[in-house]
Amino acid sequence: MCRWLAYSGAPILLDEVLFKTDHSLIDQSLRALDAINTTNGDGFGIGWYGTRDVPGVYKDIRPAWNDTNLQALAAQIESPMFLAHVRATTGSPVQRTNCHPFAHDKWLFLHNGLINEYDRVRRDLAFAISPELYHLIQGTTDSELMFLLSLSFGMQGDVKTGLERMAGLVEHVAAQHNVTDALQMTLGVSDGESLYAVRYSTAGKSRSLFHSASRDVTMEIAPAAGRFSKDARAIVSEPLSALESDWVAVPEASFLTITKGKITCEPFAPLAP
Repeated sequence: MCRWLAYSGAPILLDEVLFKTDHSLIDQSLRALDAINTTNGDGFGIGWYGTRDVPGVYKDIRPAWNDTNLQALAAQIESPMFLAHVRATTGSPVQRTNCHPFAHDKWLFLHNGLINEYDRVRRDLAFAISPELYHLIQGTTDSELMFLLSLSFGMQGDVKTGLERMAGLVEHVAAQHNVTDALQMTLGVSDGESLYAVRYSTAGKSRSLFHSASRDVTMEIAPAAGRFSKDARAIVSEPLSALESDWVAVPEASFLTITKGKITCEPFAPLAP
């Protein structure tokens, strides 16, 4: 599987969270603690918001721990909202177009998990993508199709409903092909204004996901930064520090929204077509 994080708050340098924490995302790419795969070396990606209307994205197929360009960029890029991902492939090729986050207009999307027996359901899922978005397919991952399906189902207007309709279609198509335990996912999504996250799996045994409960906890992530605002929050696959008690586990089948430091958590339930 993969590991990811998302940050929202006052602008900070990306390396404060990506590299300088006790159990940073770069450390997790080598030694993940709460995952099936301890090593996540099949590529990485970062997406960040700045002064432009659309986010910047940098990704590569090299292991995150061995990319000097990532270190150099993270030490210079300052952002109030960013998402980062280290990949462990579940079968699709190691290529740049398969690295997360995926981007379209103002949206960023990343995923930890899989669509079970993806090769059996891929064709039906691909044909459900809106014709105006179909040409955006560049890679071969289930994650990219999940993103484009969510956009096709109206995520731009209602994030939660768009994601629930996507999940409902995946489970519906899987059932038609007699595929069990169809979906496993934690999702990170952003439009530049808010962070959204989902923890859900068909089997009800989802991959780990946590959020920081307060600015004080966020400051523990990278105390040297010294510039975390009161509304600074983070969402992570696994805690970035040894103080696990300061992290809140996202409940099973939940949809999380973080806007200017305010955290809301709602039930997440796939909507069948």
